[in-house]
Amino acid sequence: MSASATTPAPPAAEGDFTHRQIMTILAGLMMGMFLAALDQTIVATAIRTIADDLHGFSVQAWATTAFLITSTISTPLYGKLSDIYGRRRFFLAAIGIFVVGSALCGMAGDMYQLAAYRAVQGIGAGGLMSLALAIIGDIVPPRERAKYQGYFLAVFGSASVLGPVLGGLFAEADDVFGIAGWRYIFYINVPLGLLAMAVVARVLHLPHHRTDHRIDWPGALALIVGLVPLLTVAEQGRDWGWDSPRAILCYVVGVVGLVAFVLVERAYRDEALLPLRLFRNRTFGVGAASSFVVGMAMFGGLMMVPLYLQIVKGSSPMVAGLQMIPFVLGIMAGSILFGQIIFRTGRYRFIPIVGSALMLIALFLFSLITADTPLPATMAIMLLMGLGLGGNMQPIVTAVQNAVSPREIGTATSAVTFFRQMGGTLGTAVFLSVLFAAVPGRIRDAFTSAQSSPEFQQALRDHPDQAQALQAGQSTEGLNDTSFINTLTDVIAHPFKVGFSESMSLVFLLAAIIMIAGLIVVLFLPELPLQNRSAAAARAAEAAEARAAAETP
Repeated sequence: MSASATTPAPPAAEGDFTHRQIMTILAGLMMGMFLAALDQTIVATAIRTIADDLHGFSVQAWATTAFLITSTISTPLYGKLSDIYGRRRFFLAAIGIFVVGSALCGMAGDMYQLAAYRAVQGIGAGGLMSLALAIIGDIVPPRERAKYQGYFLAVFGSASVLGPVLGGLFAEADDVFGIAGWRYIFYINVPLGLLAMAVVARVLHLPHHRTDHRIDWPGALALIVGLVPLLTVAEQGRDWGWDSPRAILCYVVGVVGLVAFVLVERAYRDEALLPLRLFRNRTFGVGAASSFVVGMAMFGGLMMVPLYLQIVKGSSPMVAGLQMIPFVLGIMAGSILFGQIIFRTGRYRFIPIVGSALMLIALFLFSLITADTPLPATMAIMLLMGLGLGGNMQPIVTAVQNAVSPREIGTATSAVTFFRQMGGTLGTAVFLSVLFAAVPGRIRDAFTSAQSSPEFQQALRDHPDQAQALQAGQSTEGLNDTSFINTLTDVIAHPFKVGFSESMSLVFLLAAIIMIAGLIVVLFLPELPLQNRSAAAARAAEAAEARAAAETP
């Protein structure tokens, strides 16, 4: 096949792209997003195996914390810099940094090295998601944008399923071609990332007119000072103690950093990393607040579902990943359905309202499930949750991109992603704390109720060796490794599962209450006419008008 047959034809006019060109670019963007989305779930599944192999179980959380900190902080930096210098080079840089970090992670010799290399990975991951959404804003008009962004949510959902499956598969393989199986969790990113770079380098050619701006390095530094301690305490606070001296120090330093960030952003005005005037834009303000709240409910709530499947239903990580397929189908169906509605009607405001309502209902239904709830019923709720997410995340991004200047697409998109990540981090920290605070007491209550059962008493007499597990499982320390549940008989294990499911129900109920706030926030989203040209076309038109005005005597 000739080069002319494989290279997309140039746009008919600057900033205009055909459907074929959009789909070609979309393929490269989806590969980049898939890397970031897959990495989070695949590592979470295998982290216990990795920690055991590297003899660093007690510090395993730092591998997750390091990735989270760098990916969150780098997200707004990518958005602002790409608005100034263009998206292509930064998207390629993000993929390249992620690939290098992945290769280093695969070679890690201890948990501290892994944490450092995960930080490198996070720097790359911070640009993959936000820049992909920003590039879609560049090449697709807002009215058609939701139709294409549905593919991104499908990638996110697919990664949510494939991650646990692949993570469990590699973690269970002691040796693959002379290399520990878990190392392929990171090595798999290298060929995928190189392929994504090749595709993006070939097909992604966006018109960009650079404008000279100061780079807000003081704002970036203040953001780092503010977020690093706060994200650290969010991840480590449960182990440290929320009122421990280390936690209090993190609170103080974080608040000082955030205050400094606000002052710097006021001073830099339009050249700020996150211009404060954007918050006077009602659509942007509602989108940022909604993303934060939905991030809390979504990440915090959905984190419980795999735990429920593995601990209460006894599924392996791979099987639990497959059991999450209804959630993915819901996201895909919701994305396609709501995207078509926006495309055909040009209206979007009611869709995130419906999506938030569906998420609220799903979270409330999750709070009602018990240890004995049939699995098909739980999977039906997953489907409903996926539909809600499909109607929430996509239209919010479209609304924000439609409401801001075409020259600030990257800044606005990365800000929405940033607030969603912050909400997810806070939600995860809060919900895990609630879960582990409630579990021991709920399990003790379940055992107290079960001890009056003749069936339970007979099971203890038949299996006296399992009595020690009963004592260990009723303390927080004894629950650091829940695999012992699988060694118990069904009758003896049932109170453990009841205690876990009741504790998870409490978390789901808390997530539902938070989602009420998300629904209220999104009610304030204004309905603006969707533009019929892409951000790249709008910027090209502005540049042409400026040149014409300059040439006019």
